[in-house]
Amino acid sequence: MRYMFLIYENEALAADRSEEEQQAVFGRYFAFTEKVRADGVYEAGDPLEETSTSTTVRIRDGGILNTDGPFAETKEQLGGYYILDCKDLDQALAYAAEIPTAEHGSIEVRPLMQLPG
Repeated sequence: MRYMFLIYENEALAADRSEEEQQAVFGRYFAFTEKVRADGVYEAGDPLEETSTSTTVRIRDGGILNTDGPFAETKEQLGGYYILDCKDLDQALAYAAEIPTAEHGSIEVRPLMQLPG
């Protein structure tokens, strides 16, 4: 079963990390990525730029409305994702607990819909 792991954290808190702390976090992410690759479950994963670089697109009354930033203000922002092919939800949740941001943010684990054909 394929799962998407949506990684949420408070961007303001992440921005306050020292360069040394940031490098330590990246090191933990690189190690996690290498582990899931070695386990044969890794399909994709990337960090995202800060929400200040995003644009939200809506169609309203037949027109396109582009708005700078995310759709809604939240305490935690989507900062990245992984897609892993796990044997079951238990395995997916075990991997989610190993993602470094789980210690101070949250990891949403969601099965990817399997479409016919």
